[in-house]
Amino acid sequence: MRISTIQTFNNGNQGIQDNYAKVTRTQEQVSSGKRLLSPADDPVATVRLLQLDQEAGRLEQFKSNMSAATNSLNQEEATLNSVTNILQRVREITLQAGNGALDASDRQALAQELTEREEELFGLFNSRNARGEYLFGGFQSQTPPFVREPNGTYTYEGDQGQRSIQIAGSKQLAINDNGKDLFVDVGNVNRVVTERTLPADPAVPFPRISLGVVEDKTTYDTKFYPNNTLSISIGPGNTYTITGDAPVPGPGDPGYPSAVPVSGTFEPNEENNLQIRIAGVVVNLDGALQDGDTFTIKPGDTDDTGEKRSILQNIAFLRETLEDPGNSPEDKLLRRDKLAISLENVDNAMNSVLSVQTSIGARLNVIESTGNENAEVSLINTKVQAELSELDYAEALSRLSLESVVLQAAQQSYVKISGLSLFNLLR
Repeated sequence: MRISTIQTFNNGNQGIQDNYAKVTRTQEQVSSGKRLLSPADDPVATVRLLQLDQEAGRLEQFKSNMSAATNSLNQEEATLNSVTNILQRVREITLQAGNGALDASDRQALAQELTEREEELFGLFNSRNARGEYLFGGFQSQTPPFVREPNGTYTYEGDQGQRSIQIAGSKQLAINDNGKDLFVDVGNVNRVVTERTLPADPAVPFPRISLGVVEDKTTYDTKFYPNNTLSISIGPGNTYTITGDAPVPGPGDPGYPSAVPVSGTFEPNEENNLQIRIAGVVVNLDGALQDGDTFTIKPGDTDDTGEKRSILQNIAFLRETLEDPGNSPEDKLLRRDKLAISLENVDNAMNSVLSVQTSIGARLNVIESTGNENAEVSLINTKVQAELSELDYAEALSRLSLESVVLQAAQQSYVKISGLSLFNLLR
């Protein structure tokens, strides 16, 4: 086969350039420490590395989200700890106020402290996190959730939402709790209205019926509500009868199980009153009961006797009770009833706060465990990225040595071949 001189030169030059390109590429790999210098080096590995880079970015965002969630929940937990401490003090004041030896000035001093505690709670309910967001406003994080009206009452102006943040691929975590569920919708034990309807002797202020207390919500919900009104009638010989006005169930309507009618006899206790428990409600009948006395218990229909009473409303109720200077027997009994109701409502408020604190602890545990999971995934991803992109120096250096030898051989052979000519054979 006839090979032209120009073809010989081109082939030699191309061989040198190809070998030089290989040496240069290997040198770039060694100097950069990367196996892949361009997507063309390994398209499959390149796509996989792009996916891993995106996953690393998502994990970094999740880490930032978990840090923000932890800060917010820790701030909320610290705030609720302060709320619990204040409520514990309010509870102590309520118990102290029940001491019959206190006079009006002593009760006024306790009421003054309650004013300060009320103001302190109002400030805590409008607490913010490190980013300036109100903790207890639901989705309304830029405006104060609790507002004091000119008449001294309080209004919740947030919503019942719960802000969430993503901390994993398919995991959302609540980072706040709304103030309505936590501080406003607190169970009120005084959700019934009691009345002395028919005294045997109207000129005698006693006997009286105390304010009603719902001590068993489940029984109250199932057995009291069918009766719009429960009537307690005192009969001869220390007997009593309780009747209700529950509607007659219609065809096919089983209705609710009723707690009445009930009848029995009673023995006055050492305080000369009768305690009656019916349909989840407990009341005291004070004074000497007479044949013909009648009392009623009805569901509450006002803010004070509704199913819910906010923490601030309950403290205001307690403060107003202690500010009342009345000292008659009726005043003392009414104060006794109101203090008992306030104590139960404070306990309900503390249980509400404790329930949310438990939830916050659980959420912080979820953040910790999810952080550990994300760290493990990140470590695995980093290892895979290294396997796909990092250079095997031993193999690369061996290859560089071989390619250098090949390049030198190509250069030397080119020099020799380029010197060949037919004129060298003419003598």
